[in-house]
Amino acid sequence: MKAYFRKRTLIFNKPAGTSRGVLLTKPSWYIFLYDERNREGAGLGEVSIIPGLSIENEAQIDAKLSEICDAINAGTYEFDSPLPAFPAIKFGLEMALLDYQSKGSKILFSSAFTEGIKGIKTNGLIWMAPMDDMFLQVEKKLDAGFRCLKMKIGAIAIQQELEILRNLRRKFSSSELEIRVDANGAFSFEEAGEILAKLSELEVHSIEQPIAAGQAKKMAALCKDSTIPIALDEELIGMYSFEEKKQLIEQINPGYLILKPSLLGGFKASAEWITIAGELGVGWWATSALESNIGLNAIAQWIATFDTKMYQGLGLGNLYKENIGSPLELRGERLFYDTNRKWNIEFIS
Repeated sequence: MKAYFRKRTLIFNKPAGTSRGVLLTKPSWYIFLYDERNREGAGLGEVSIIPGLSIENEAQIDAKLSEICDAINAGTYEFDSPLPAFPAIKFGLEMALLDYQSKGSKILFSSAFTEGIKGIKTNGLIWMAPMDDMFLQVEKKLDAGFRCLKMKIGAIAIQQELEILRNLRRKFSSSELEIRVDANGAFSFEEAGEILAKLSELEVHSIEQPIAAGQAKKMAALCKDSTIPIALDEELIGMYSFEEKKQLIEQINPGYLILKPSLLGGFKASAEWITIAGELGVGWWATSALESNIGLNAIAQWIATFDTKMYQGLGLGNLYKENIGSPLELRGERLFYDTNRKWNIEFIS
């Protein structure tokens, strides 16, 4: 087995607003694993980070990937080696190895999804923007057939964001439209309680990370008193041992866990969270983390192996001006794998 990698900068079609600022570009690295006798069957994995959120930074990833590829080419790398400081690389290697074992077919997990029979229910993501723009996003998602919307909050005035939610509730009851909100840790502990109460009045399904990660006691207090479920997202980043993960969930007792394999260290690491959630009666769903279609494909195929009726956070890779051509296709609110469409990786080859 031999290895190399390519780095590409993904350019957003339109600025992506979050509570941490506006994203215009995002880096991704692509790992190729191939047999010297057959380069055409190369396994492909994506290393994707979100600057300001991921543990790694760009310079660290370039250096570490060079080191790992050198070790693979020398025949000395152990794929089971832990990479606690590089969860995105761990996920990219896991993805590439699964694809290598499938002879580069991009079928990492076979299911009714990869056979093109069954789609995955997805939420429609509403990016932070001026209020008129957010209203327009909402209308487009509803027209497209989405019945679960996830709205980023915490960047503009909360009263404006609440007004958008009120308008939605005037038109659609909670049985007709599921509304999730994601604060990305935008609020202080002192203001979070009042905001949670207002969201409860609007029958919001859940809120992700109302306060910044690393405040387990305060988060536990919010979860205890909140009348809407709280979902942990950033709170899960940087947790490595099974015991450490379980202690965190036991302490906070959230309603849901949000699993982003690129930020958590891959499928095996994410599966540990699912096991813990099952033991403790906590719900979960998985989301992509701004990956291109390579990472999105892997996450979607993995999710399809679980018997879950929850809406998943799988934004199709049309976020970017250039992307890898793939069989992934949104039909209404469901993501499908169209077996009649071919992969095109010219963008990264």
